[in-house]
Amino acid sequence: MTTYQEMIQSKLTDLNQKIEAACARSGRDPQEVKIVAVTKYVDADAVGQILDAGVTHIGENRVQDGVPKYEAHGDKGVWHFIGHLQTNKVKDVVGRFTYIHSLDRLSLAEAINKRAEALDIIVPCFLQINISGEETKFGLDPNDILAFVEACSNMKHIRIAGCMTMAPVVDDPEEARPVFRGLREWQKRLQALNLPNVTVEELSMGMSGDFEVAIEEGATFIRLGSILVKP
Repeated sequence: MTTYQEMIQSKLTDLNQKIEAACARSGRDPQEVKIVAVTKYVDADAVGQILDAGVTHIGENRVQDGVPKYEAHGDKGVWHFIGHLQTNKVKDVVGRFTYIHSLDRLSLAEAINKRAEALDIIVPCFLQINISGEETKFGLDPNDILAFVEACSNMKHIRIAGCMTMAPVVDDPEEARPVFRGLREWQKRLQALNLPNVTVEELSMGMSGDFEVAIEEGATFIRLGSILVKP
């Protein structure tokens, strides 16, 4: 009988082939693309097996679920907080999770910066941008991005390491391409500003149903849940 860890290893082999193919189509180096295993579906024991299978990056959506998994396996991987983050939960995330993918408002930036200053660390954060304009999604309105980034650039314990977006759930992944392309265009605009603490070298975009298109449009972190971790 195949163990859970062996299943993950098999899925990783298949996913890496798809990543290599998408990179070949778009003239990219597969080493630029990193899988974040979205582990909200599984328990701490499964997370341990996912890490042992060779996954480096773990993504959690909820603080109350993610912290116990971090406490069990935090030294084995790189931890990403990818869900909506309430300011009163910042103290539980900063210092545990290396990356925060959901920076979308000034009050959150200030809370992260304050906590990071107390710990004497710099937190790489991703601007969550609502490219699709869906009312049901969190994220910065594109009209508010420039002022927000300028404010964040003055916070010495935050580094704007990238941009993140969530595309609409569609049957045809091609329909998500304009959203991913829009995020890449914002990356270029923000890099051109040459602001302090704003490097924007990463793009967090693409999930189980559309990651290949996201890679073709420049994704460096793809967030894979069901396609990877579900038995």
